Amino acid sequence: MECMRLTFAAVSLIGMGSVALAQNNPLTLRMSCYGARELVGSQGSIVLSTSPTTYDRYVAAGGQCSLGEAIEPAWVPTADTPQCPIGYRCVTRTRPSR
Repeated sequence: MECMRLTFAAVSLIGMGSVALAQNNPLTLRMSCYGARELVGSQGSIVLSTSPTTYDRYVAAGGQCSLGEAIEPAWVPTADTPQCPIGYRCVTRTRPSR
């Protein structure tokens, strides 16, 4: 019985940690467009939530992407703008077809 309680406690703590991690990303809906752009620019690369259940990584420039990735412009909803040009997202480069 004691082993079961310890297992339950461990699983509960792990679950709580996962929820806490998901909530650490700043929510763009609580920022102005200018503030969100400034945050990406000052950090260079940051994970932002765009709703309570969605998030993505945004970068200020292509140097923040991995090899084989390119940048594409990214727009997110903010408190004052439905489509704020926040910076870029890193995407896998596609090879041109022949």
